[in-house]
Amino acid sequence: MAGREKSKTSLSCPARTSPINASPSGRCEKPGCVVPITCCVTAGFAAAGAVTQALGWALLRAAGLRASAFPSLCDKCGGFFQSYAVEVDVKDASNVTCLYAQWMMKFLIKYETNSSDYKNASLDLTSTVTHNGSICGSDTRAALLAVQFGDGHSWSVNFTKNNGTYRAEFITFTYNTNDTAVFPDARRQGPVTIVVKDAMHPVQVDNVFVCHHTISFEAENVTQIFWNVTMQPFVQNGTISKKESRCSADTPTAAPTVLPTVANVTTASTTISPAPTTAPKPENPVTGNYSLKTGNKTCLLATVGLQLNISQDKPLLINIDPKTTGADGTCGNTSATLKLNDGNRTLIDFIFVVNASASVQKFYLKEVNVTLLNHQNGSVILSADNNNFSKWDASLGNSYMCRKEQTLEINEDLQVHTFNLWVQPFLVKENKFSIAEDCSPEVDYFIVPIAVGAALGGLVVLVIVAYLLGHKKHHNAGYEQF
Repeated sequence: MAGREKSKTSLSCPARTSPINASPSGRCEKPGCVVPITCCVTAGFAAAGAVTQALGWALLRAAGLRASAFPSLCDKCGGFFQSYAVEVDVKDASNVTCLYAQWMMKFLIKYETNSSDYKNASLDLTSTVTHNGSICGSDTRAALLAVQFGDGHSWSVNFTKNNGTYRAEFITFTYNTNDTAVFPDARRQGPVTIVVKDAMHPVQVDNVFVCHHTISFEAENVTQIFWNVTMQPFVQNGTISKKESRCSADTPTAAPTVLPTVANVTTASTTISPAPTTAPKPENPVTGNYSLKTGNKTCLLATVGLQLNISQDKPLLINIDPKTTGADGTCGNTSATLKLNDGNRTLIDFIFVVNASASVQKFYLKEVNVTLLNHQNGSVILSADNNNFSKWDASLGNSYMCRKEQTLEINEDLQVHTFNLWVQPFLVKENKFSIAEDCSPEVDYFIVPIAVGAALGGLVVLVIVAYLLGHKKHHNAGYEQF
């Protein structure tokens, strides 16, 4: 049943800390409480024993300290990522909690400008979040969690219940390109809505779903990133469950990571370890096979090994692992986009276009976007793009192949190296690559034919010289006899 809802915002804290206003279970004990203090203070209590924590909670509540009085303390906690969290507590007609959620999220949006180029925008939650439309669910009706923020932006997710379990079904996100602070010079004006099917596994109805690591969804030039998620859409008897269902990224086997996987590390879950400048270059990345479909028909094929070369601070090489990389994107008649997501740590977009003005229609790579994310809190570590490429061109209907290593210069701090490349972004037939147009071969490829040609030329010269010498000798012998 629909009822009163309330929402609160707070500054986020790193893992293993808790908001001060909350009880050790993480929930507000009094209606309308706000999150005071920040991670600097809470870190001490998180590491303390139960008695010390209890005393700390009591003292801080008695002091009445609030977040608004300490707007920048998180910045003094060793550079932890600062972002707003939203908390929604939906109550039914009996004033009993029926839906509870607390989470953090941000959005990466690619949009077209009036000059026909593309820009990347980052949309974060603001300090003011409304929650109109959130409703309780039942056995026959879906629960809905909805929030509105900023200048006309909104987000919602619906939950269904079946056979003692619940799951998220669809995520609906609307962003407003009239918000010039986020989308300056946007060609398309007004709200844009996208709907994404959630891949959440069923959770027992009496469990609360928890995921501290990042979860992301990509669709229609939008990447939605979530972290520090706590949700229970069908609360039993008004009490948030103490039994948790964790996401796979939160399981003990998943190592806590801050940056993407480093090349030549053998374990599946790895941590960053920048190599010194004198370290040998890591092995070439594993070649991955990626494809996109429109319905049941394959519309894009790509085979490539990818390696990032980052020169910020310390030189760092990162191999993209095909086993943990998913492919998404869009296909079209004149443009196609391949989006690769390596474990919610590395996002790489390849944008192909068709050059219709040429006498022979060709496609080529026009743009590459790279985003590195903090796997724990979803913050952007590095974002770079280059939309002035004219590479990987081939006749429309053919494929492009280049077995040698190539380098895509994104900016002065980032390069993308490709190995064993074979790509066809348009007119794929029967799920197979068409005739391949190879890249310009290296000089080394000509060594053998040049050597053979030189040897044959030298042999011809020797034959001619030998013939002339023999002919002269024979002529002189005849003269003496005469």
